[in-house]
Amino acid sequence: MSENLDLARSIYDAWGRGDFSSLEWAHPEVEYVIVDGVEPGVWKGRAEMAKMISNILDLWEHPRIEADEYRELDESRVLVFNHFNARGKTSGMDVGGMLRNGAAVLHIRDRKVTKYESYWDRVRALGDLGLSE
Repeated sequence: MSENLDLARSIYDAWGRGDFSSLEWAHPEVEYVIVDGVEPGVWKGRAEMAKMISNILDLWEHPRIEADEYRELDESRVLVFNHFNARGKTSGMDVGGMLRNGAAVLHIRDRKVTKYESYWDRVRALGDLGLSE
């Protein structure tokens, strides 16, 4: 397994346990992109990425992002099919069965993620990459 796949797996292993505390895997000037979904946008740097992730996770109890599949696209990119598990703090609704269609593209250089592209819709991610399931 490549170093890039190892890095992607280590990120999602932590997130799958609900541990979002470390951003050591991210380059200091990481570009965090939410491509689609409720609040698309682009944030630069670890601090902005941490703030945005915190804003999203603060809405949920016991949030976890779990990997379903890893695909090494080339020497610098890993595609991760993922899904979100959590319970709404206000509604109490469990979204684990509903939000199971996500993806992310991790751009990696020198064992750091330089760009993290998050997709709510993995079909869109595949389309943007010129791939099919």
